[in-house]
Amino acid sequence: MIQIQNLVKRYGSLLALDHLNLSIREGEVFGLLGPNGSGKTTAINCLLALLKYDKGSVTVMGRPMRPDSYDLKREIGVVMQDVAVFEQLTVQENIDYFCGLYIREKAKRRQLVEEAIQFVGLEDYVKMRPRKLSGGLQRRLNIACGIAHRPRLIILDEPTVAVDPQSRNKILEGILELNRQGSTIIYTSHYMEEVEQICSRIAIIDHGRVLASGTKEELKDMIKTGETVTIEAVALDPAHLEKIRALPNVFDVSYQDQVLIIRCGKARHNLICILDYLRGADIPFGKVFSGLPTLNDVFLEITGKALRD
Repeated sequence: MIQIQNLVKRYGSLLALDHLNLSIREGEVFGLLGPNGSGKTTAINCLLALLKYDKGSVTVMGRPMRPDSYDLKREIGVVMQDVAVFEQLTVQENIDYFCGLYIREKAKRRQLVEEAIQFVGLEDYVKMRPRKLSGGLQRRLNIACGIAHRPRLIILDEPTVAVDPQSRNKILEGILELNRQGSTIIYTSHYMEEVEQICSRIAIIDHGRVLASGTKEELKDMIKTGETVTIEAVALDPAHLEKIRALPNVFDVSYQDQVLIIRCGKARHNLICILDYLRGADIPFGKVFSGLPTLNDVFLEITGKALRD
């Protein structure tokens, strides 16, 4: 579906994309992750031929993407992070307007608009203007405007930012349904649980290049973390922390507000070893949690940054 090869984009002395390579297959939900300033938005704008790049190539659906590739662009739907609709138009009028940019036949457009309204669950709000809608409903409207023309490729840039849980679930269910109906999805988000839930493959980028890519299972196999142990309500002094850091298979320890977080390598009995130390040192503790690696662990270890930094 998409092939990006050796893409280079500079803004003066800033290298925004550093020989970026991405391959996205038809029919998948592809997660594009990276910290702020990593090059995600620049890559999307280059993919859409909205930005001129310095070097490399972008192929979409087997054809080179250029600024005047209008036949290709008709097959693409874009839903950016900021809600972009007309405040003067109603919900139905907004969706009809954006759908009309691609579909001229009125009868067909009327049907597609109705289907988009039902798809995002805005049947009760069709005559309302966007400013009267909640943030979650505005994002649903934003999505409907981007997908009403039934595009083969849909780009969703953080569509669930600052929405309520009900709207978030509705949006995620809708994305999976769009994929089942045949659309290839590019999905960016700062919510790792969403990416784990819906994405079939994931790429992590930083400084304009891909650091790692694969399924979530493949990404988790790439990192050192095999288990994260969290212990609450434990009082430790620096000497105890040093001894915990020296335990077998422990490679990272953080301690704040009486919460101890220990990251361990891939080995059995990590938790038993840690609890044995605490009991042997007569250190009281509260709740204990042990978890396998998450995408957040992958992201932190590969980029060295928290996702929301």
